Amino acid sequence: MKRLDGRRPNQLRPVKIQPHYVKQPAGSALIEMGNTQVLCAASVEDGVPRWMREQGVKGGWITAEYSMLPYATAPRKAREVTRGRVEGRTQEIQRLVGRALRSVTDIEKLGERTIWIDCDVLQADGGTRTAAITGAYVAVMLAMQKLQSKGVLKECPLKSGVAAISVGMLGGVPLLDLCYEEDSKAAVDMNVVMTDEGHFVEVQGTGEDVPFTQGQMSAMLKLARKGITDLLTIQKKVLH
Repeated sequence: MKRLDGRRPNQLRPVKIQPHYVKQPAGSALIEMGNTQVLCAASVEDGVPRWMREQGVKGGWITAEYSMLPYATAPRKAREVTRGRVEGRTQEIQRLVGRALRSVTDIEKLGERTIWIDCDVLQADGGTRTAAITGAYVAVMLAMQKLQSKGVLKECPLKSGVAAISVGMLGGVPLLDLCYEEDSKAAVDMNVVMTDEGHFVEVQGTGEDVPFTQGQMSAMLKLARKGITDLLTIQKKVLH
């Protein structure tokens, strides 16, 4: 099957991660996957959410905020703050990014600190949530390295790497890393989050038009594993 951009079904779009993209946060990275661009920043604050103190939960917390800038899509989409409400999709993605990073973090080693991850979509062409997770890991790791260099942390709280990718079924063919036009036509859409130990953190799969078989799901997960393995390799090159 020939894809819109000439890629093979199991091929990622060109990926570029630029670390230290902005100065103010403890860690930041701009991730580009094809035409999708997401700026991820990790800021560190002393203290934890009140519910952690009230429930006696030890350690720190990691949470995320996600937003798509008005010009990231065509036509322009008004900022959610202007509309006066946060969309359900935005809330879902924020929780997904936070869960993904917490899954690979020893929060007790983080101490009583909160890591805020801001994921701002500068340009959207499919896969923004998965790009946000992949870029967020780099931003958080850079923040942890900075805290270690200052002697704030004795050891890195991150236990393993984590990345994410989209897969789907289009015309009966499993495809890796869907662009927007492919995603909008896909019969099945799936987002997969996986660690560098090969463990799945989250699998979000939906039959958009028709139900999918176990065989199709296995094929998509196999593609996702390959794509995420490639992304984890890129992350490691950026961080070392």
